Amino acid sequence: MESSSDQSHHGKGLVEYVMRKAAPPPFLLKTYMLVEDPATDEVISWNGDGTAFVVWQPAEFARDLLPTLFKHSNFSSFVRQLNTYGFRKVATTRWEFSNDMFHKGERDRLCEIHRRKAWSHKPQPNVQLQAAQKDSLDNDDQKSSSTSSSSEFTILVDENKRLKKENGVLNSELGIMKRKCKELLDLVAIYGVNSKKMEEEEEENNEGPKLFGVRLEVEGEMLEKKRKRAEISESARLILSQSCK
Repeated sequence: MESSSDQSHHGKGLVEYVMRKAAPPPFLLKTYMLVEDPATDEVISWNGDGTAFVVWQPAEFARDLLPTLFKHSNFSSFVRQLNTYGFRKVATTRWEFSNDMFHKGERDRLCEIHRRKAWSHKPQPNVQLQAAQKDSLDNDDQKSSSTSSSSEFTILVDENKRLKKENGVLNSELGIMKRKCKELLDLVAIYGVNSKKMEEEEEENNEGPKLFGVRLEVEGEMLEKKRKRAEISESARLILSQSCK
């Protein structure tokens, strides 16, 4: 008969075993946390009805989020892990993955997702069947490697397209700003020319006060007007030239 201490130890071990079986795998928990976190919605989030999740920006996801929870930055490795837990890529134009047990607000169902077994431990009745299964596994590995390479290439192509698009938008905005700056500089130049003409016309037309028929020069007022106009013109020119560099 077992002693009470042996029975207690056996019971404790059974409880721990049941708890381990009931707890979802860490990979699924971490992935669920990333999808649920509203702070990362621009990179990864649920789809519209919460039946699948979407990695909107694979490059940023691999660079910024994967290392925080999975200690690597390989997006293809993350996709392979999803495949081993039965996730399917359900869209052709984006990285959207689905699993019947991985839904928004149903975290308790993660325990029902099980990792696929890569190898069978049951003895095979004949050597030919073993060889056939080995060939099948080799083909699956080759397909997995090919899919991984294709996924990485697709990520790079998508990232390159996005950067080209952003670069085009920035170049367009820069061209518009340069054109506006040139127009403003031209206006300042026209203002300067017109101001000079006005000064010349005022000097010609303004005879000023006379004493016994002799014209008296009032230079103070004229010089003050010139100085203010020159300051305004120079200030505007400097501001515009600095902002357009």
